[in-house]
Amino acid sequence: MNADHKQQLLTRLKTIEGHVRGVQRMVESETYCIDLLKQTRAIQQALSKLDALILEEHLRCCVTTAIQSDSVSERERVVRELLQVFDSKQGT
Repeated sequence: MNADHKQQLLTRLKTIEGHVRGVQRMVESETYCIDLLKQTRAIQQALSKLDALILEEHLRCCVTTAIQSDSVSERERVVRELLQVFDSKQGT
């Protein structure tokens, strides 16, 4: 992971963290439920964007290297990893 990408991810994570802390304060002050839902949806969207950035880097770097490899098992491994991450049947 290059330094720029790492910094971009860390900046997004800090923003998400601040947003979560804000929602925590909203709960403590008994903010209206719909306002809480709007904020949690925003957090989910921010996490989805973070996921997309991580996936993009993984595809550009790790997956590309593995797919170009002469090793069939390495190619199968990276495909299997991606499928496992996006398998909706698996829990977290």
